[in-house]
Amino acid sequence: VQLQASGGGLVQPGGSLRLSCAASGADIDYYAVAWFRQAPGKEREWVACITSNYDTTSYAESVKGRLIISRDAAKSTAYLQMNRLEAEDTAVYYCAADYLHPISCPSRVGDYDYWGQGTLVTVSS
Repeated sequence: VQLQASGGGLVQPGGSLRLSCAASGADIDYYAVAWFRQAPGKEREWVACITSNYDTTSYAESVKGRLIISRDAAKSTAYLQMNRLEAEDTAVYYCAADYLHPISCPSRVGDYDYWGQGTLVTVSS
């Protein structure tokens, strides 16, 4: 599976942004997809994930209610809609995928076999 993340950029606090993760080489519907982020000087942290097959979603507490993960299987693309962005959301965002997690999706970096390149999100006025 090859993943291509895009959609990052500069946005003002309170603004919105939508990240995309385009998959090729496999049917993305059979893969759990997650978004992670890494701020300067910090470890990579899990943000959100969506299970394979049933599209059950999970979120980190810090983003719950503001970020929404979704999937369009027909386009082989997952999305991260980011609303009410805060300066603390500034980071490089990575999408990741792992095969067949229909009930719950993992939240550790080591649980994902496939990674896209990062896309930088900067929240600043």
